[in-house]
Parts: sequence; C-alpha cells; structure tokens
Amino acid sequence: MVLGMEQTLRIGEAAERSGLASSAIRYYESMGILPEPGRTDSGYRGYADDDVDLLRFVARLRRLEFPLSDVREIVALRRDGKPPCVAVRATISREAAAVESRIEDLKRLQRELRNLEAQVKDLPDDWPTTCVCNVVAPTATENE
Repeated sequence: MVLGMEQTLRIGEAAERSGLASSAIRYYESMGILPEPGRTDSGYRGYADDDVDLLRFVARLRRLEFPLSDVREIVALRRDGKPPCVAVRATISREAAAVESRIEDLKRLQRELRNLEAQVKDLPDDWPTTCVCNVVAPTATENE
C-alpha cells in the first residue's frame, strides 16, 4: 500500500514516539509480530498514529519481558479486534511465577557465593596446591 507522506511518520519518528528502536521495529515486522507498514511514494515505511499506539503497546510488553511468542499472540488478537485480556492475564501470571523462581535461584546462588567468599577470604594464593581455584573446582559428584 502506498501512503501519502503527509499522513505518515517515517520509522525514525515512529521509533522516537514509541520508545522502540528503528531496528526493533524492523525486527518485529520481520518476525510477524507487527504488520508490514504502508509505504510512501518514495518507498519509505509509513506509520500512522494507530501504528505508533501499537508500537508503544509492544514496547511495554517487551519491557515487561513478555516472550516474543506471547507478544505475537496478543498483538494478533488486538489487531483482529478480539480482546487480548485473557492472554495478557495468563502471561502476567506465568511470567510473575517465573520471576519468583529466578529470584529463589539467585538467592541460592548468592548464599553459595557468600559461603565461598568466606572460605577463600584468608586463603593464600599458593598455586597450585592452596588457592581459590581448588575451592571452586567441581567435585566428582558435580561432574556426574
């Protein structure tokens, strides 16, 4: 579709208004998350205000770290005039649980690193017999 220049924004302007980088917009278009934009007479991508609203929506979903597959589904529902609320709610719940799990994993890692830190605090750097490397070397059970 060819658009008149006065009706559209170029990709840089749409990127600035939406908070997405131009490269991200092109990427999302290539992945089928965003529709192919119209083109101006000179072949430039052209974006209308509604397109910028959709770009802002996608930017917000990505800032929330929604997976691309979910963003694609949510945007498709929205573009088809169907409410994406159920999909958004499900993604929020799933991603919140995943964040909680990552936090617990990070807390375990922090405890382990603090324990190692205490073990190596006063350890001499006497390579290769007595040094930090021996403390962090994997045990036989970790290799199995």
